[in-house]
Amino acid sequence: MNIDATIGTYLTTGALPELPADHFIAGAWTAPAANQRMETFDAGLGKPFHDFAAGNAEDVDRAVTSAHEAQAAWGRTKASARGAILSRAAALLREEAAWFAFVESLDSGKPLQEAEGDVAGAARAFEYYGGAADKIEGDTFPIGDAYLGYSEPEPVGVTAHIIPWNFPISTAARGIAPALAAGCTVVAKPAETTPLTMLMLGELLVRAGLPAGVCNVVTGTGADAGAALVSHPRVRHITFTGSVPTGQGVMQAASRHVASVVLELGGKSPLVVLADAALDQAADGVIGAIYENAGQVCSAGSRLIVERGAHDALLERVLARVAALRMGHGLRRSTLGPLNSEPHLQRVTAKVDAAKARGLAPIAGGSTAADPETGSGWFFEPTIFDDVPSDDPVVQDEIFGPVLAVQIAEDAEDATRLANCTDYALVAGIYTNNFSAAHRMARDIDAGQVFINEYFAGGIEVPFGGNRMSGFGREKGLAAMHNYLRVKSIAAKIG
Repeated sequence: MNIDATIGTYLTTGALPELPADHFIAGAWTAPAANQRMETFDAGLGKPFHDFAAGNAEDVDRAVTSAHEAQAAWGRTKASARGAILSRAAALLREEAAWFAFVESLDSGKPLQEAEGDVAGAARAFEYYGGAADKIEGDTFPIGDAYLGYSEPEPVGVTAHIIPWNFPISTAARGIAPALAAGCTVVAKPAETTPLTMLMLGELLVRAGLPAGVCNVVTGTGADAGAALVSHPRVRHITFTGSVPTGQGVMQAASRHVASVVLELGGKSPLVVLADAALDQAADGVIGAIYENAGQVCSAGSRLIVERGAHDALLERVLARVAALRMGHGLRRSTLGPLNSEPHLQRVTAKVDAAKARGLAPIAGGSTAADPETGSGWFFEPTIFDDVPSDDPVVQDEIFGPVLAVQIAEDAEDATRLANCTDYALVAGIYTNNFSAAHRMARDIDAGQVFINEYFAGGIEVPFGGNRMSGFGREKGLAAMHNYLRVKSIAAKIG
């Protein structure tokens, strides 16, 4: 497929190649039980481009039953064979990366080059956990010469994956790949605004050799499909990425059947720039931290905490870079794409309007916008509020859009205090040339992950997750494997 030609044809005529439209259950496309359908939207144009299955509890039960029936055989499959399937999936995903990135960009709204990076990261996740599958080992226990004590890691069973709309393919991969490597089966429920690449991934895994029923995908709303999935009695573990209120509801649902949970929730992450930092490098980091995916990133650096001595020089550099951002449809490789949905655009707009009503004046942006070429789409200007009080909602509340709050610190100690001033603790960034100061701050800032002199540093190898209201549990890295394993201990008298 010539992706450039496909993009050109779509942007000119709206015509698309065939896209998945039904659930993927037991290795086959499956029509929704109630024969109900939903639309998915092109955020860059603000209009629907495809419809898909609107699932309900009956669809979810079919998918969970399929996963349950496949669990015993998959859990007993030789670990190296599981790993080989994941490695083949990584290779297939790389072969089809242009197609996946096109659909990801169209469905989510993000710039195509960002979607390409997400697909590459997803392939790397399957490759990484493909290599980890046969490294799962138990322990022996020193309980005396007359006894043999050892442990056996076992797959927890059927796992549910609630996938967010901001990073559909990469978030799916970072949870599903370790689950499959551990010998668990999967039921995935993608967000109702971005269902397509998860459906495509489910089918790709079967082509890579995954047995039917091991990975199932049910689409639909959170109320009709998501709630049924997280409350299903055969689900033994839930991996959830999303908002704090929804995550709290997932915990409550899981508790009824004593299922384990990993929650990756919201963030209001600080990016700290000390006066001795390389300011051009820091300014580039600020732009990437808050304006990637139009700020729709749980770990976005949505608070810039800058030491007073560097404030003016850094803001001059940041504002120049903001002015150079090119807003537009994601498929045109813009540098700032739209927000994912009209309701979300309304939420971001309301929060910014409320800040202005409180007397905060943005030094950049602050209003809704549109694609310059079409006058359409759900866009919001890249926005900056300067010298914001610590107790203001712009500092305290997750906006989840291209909105940056600047806080001014007197020194490194004050910057650490400001970094810890919210209820969230997902990630943090630090820019400084002082090695000792960087690592003291990394020690003292409450966050699940800290980046030094490069925001979003790391990769699939580095564990990721939050503290406090940002959730608990870790994804990525070998730490993620523990989410999908339970330990059985054996003690035997042999003498």
